[in-house]
Amino acid sequence: MGNSRAFLTINRKEAGYRPILERINDFGEVEQTLNSEDRVLQASRCMECGVPFCHWACPIGNSVPEWQDLLYKGRWQEAYNVLISTDSFPEFTGRICPALCEKSCVLNLENQPLTIRENEVAIVEYAFSEGYVVPRVPLYRSGKRVAIIGSGPAGLAVADMLNQKGHMVVVYEKDEYVGGLLRLGIPDFKLNKEIVERRLNILKMEGIEFKTRVEVGKDILVNKLLSEYDAICLAVGSGVPRDLPIKGRNLKGIHFALDFLKQQNRVVSGQIISSAEHISAKGKNVLVIGGGDTGSDCVGTSVRQKAAKVTQIEILPMPPEGVNAETPWPTYPNILKISSSHEEGCERRWSLVSKQFLGEEDKVTGVKVVEVEWIKNSKGCLTMKETGKVEIISAELVLLSMGFTQPVHEGLLDDLGVRYDIKGNVEAIKPSESSVRKVFVAGDVTSGASLVVRAIDSGRKAAEAINIFLR
Repeated sequence: MGNSRAFLTINRKEAGYRPILERINDFGEVEQTLNSEDRVLQASRCMECGVPFCHWACPIGNSVPEWQDLLYKGRWQEAYNVLISTDSFPEFTGRICPALCEKSCVLNLENQPLTIRENEVAIVEYAFSEGYVVPRVPLYRSGKRVAIIGSGPAGLAVADMLNQKGHMVVVYEKDEYVGGLLRLGIPDFKLNKEIVERRLNILKMEGIEFKTRVEVGKDILVNKLLSEYDAICLAVGSGVPRDLPIKGRNLKGIHFALDFLKQQNRVVSGQIISSAEHISAKGKNVLVIGGGDTGSDCVGTSVRQKAAKVTQIEILPMPPEGVNAETPWPTYPNILKISSSHEEGCERRWSLVSKQFLGEEDKVTGVKVVEVEWIKNSKGCLTMKETGKVEIISAELVLLSMGFTQPVHEGLLDDLGVRYDIKGNVEAIKPSESSVRKVFVAGDVTSGASLVVRAIDSGRKAAEAINIFLR
């Protein structure tokens, strides 16, 4: 521990975002960077607690105090080596993770947690710039072949670790790009796609093969893969979006959030979208239904597309600001979050339930909503009650961002005959193992929709299970 009292004299300093009037005119990353001197000072604030709750809260168990100390001492390469011992892709998590670790930092008791996430991405970007990140081509090959279906964060983590174990890995992706939601689901203003491509190029140089535009179960039979590979890992995510089947749902102008975001990512990549297929917010009143991160991404994208107005509604009550006694430290707090997209221009409203889509000439013009109140019952659980207060929210574009219910069963999963759990996810009868022999699972396909960092953790664990199976 380099400076045991730094946290007493050095305040938390964030890099912050680019100016609003600048960033809303492009899709460049909104977050700025601190210089290396400030970054080292921020690392010095780590107290190396006897019980490091940051480590406890991190799904992948990052050794946060260790690499903070190395960063403070200027030993960047060693800090990078410690970081990648637990995190396969810190350049992703350092940008888009909600930083569960920071919420559990002891310094968060004073609202001054360590800048763990920013320090993480600073370390890995320094490592790239200094040439520390190089392809690690395995010196040994086991002769075993593994097919990974899905190239999102879970699938990439499985591929990376199994390749390093010496197994031959082929990743199948149904879309035209590798990366899953990293590539098509997350806006460039949060994760520049050059960052994704940079990592993919390294994985390719290390010997991993990627096959795009191949939907297993449609373009190639899964039985063929079962006969050609020693193991298969399902990492196809949770692809069924939660719908809102109310009157007027068939009106034009109502879209799932991910369809909107995927299309914009393709546009940023240079693809031409026909006017008939283009989902545009330009000049429209946009209503985002759903208050999560994906909804926030829809807000930021709509602002950049020059929407006339953006409104985001949530059925749940507005969370408290600052502190929530029901989710105390060191747990992740249920408090009001204001994203960079919210800062850019958005009306946020809570405790509203959508009752009907309204339209003219087959096009949506608004949504009828009713105010609800949430009351705790005798068991302490919240129950919803409509107040009777009705309102019409004008909208020419409605984006449904209410999460995902389960993976797509039709095709691949049903063809395999895997067992599902009560929620419709692929059941893991043993850690990372499906009910079908030599078929393993990783990420949202088995856990349900979750965070990128949890998907990476699941992928790493699946790789270990597959490696043991192949011995």
